[in-house]
Amino acid sequence: MPRRPDTPCKYPGCARLVPYGSKYCAEHTPFHRQEQRTTTEKGYGTRWQKESRAFLRANPLCIRCREQGRYVKATVVDHVVPHRGDPVLFWDRSNWQPLCKSCHDHKTMTEDRYPIYEY
Repeated sequence: MPRRPDTPCKYPGCARLVPYGSKYCAEHTPFHRQEQRTTTEKGYGTRWQKESRAFLRANPLCIRCREQGRYVKATVVDHVVPHRGDPVLFWDRSNWQPLCKSCHDHKTMTEDRYPIYEY
């Protein structure tokens, strides 16, 4: 059976080749351990679900849609400044904002696309 070719590391800007089926080179693997954890391990467990539901009841409209004069139900509690695993920033309610799924997805793909992890 023929061997599959190596592929480039998925880390932005890295062109090192890794064995087929691997995502990152040895240098960039530690940067993505955060992404490999489950949502519960990242802090989005029962407590988060309870707190976010209460937050959405108190703030039912998407803040970005309201700025455009539209009234759309918020379905996601977003961290204004990405917490990147910092529990203080994660639970800081002043860092939360209500968004609809569309606005949250857009924010994540534009503002939060390339994470910088600090250890």
